[in-house]
Amino acid sequence: MNQDQAKGQWNQLKGRAKKAWGELTDDDFKKAEGSADKLHGIIQEKFGVTKAAIIAKLEKLNIK
Repeated sequence: MNQDQAKGQWNQLKGRAKKAWGELTDDDFKKAEGSADKLHGIIQEKFGVTKAAIIAKLEKLNIK
């Protein structure tokens, strides 16, 4: 496992925490942010690339 894959696991955990906080506080923006962080983390762990590279690729595909 490389460093980016480890960061991917961390981003997944962070995303789950943000989503849970959003649900507790009824904050839709925080829920969405948590879901995005979790998705970035899953991709990062699977492919071992940086979060910036994932975001750049998604922007190139016009997917946010």
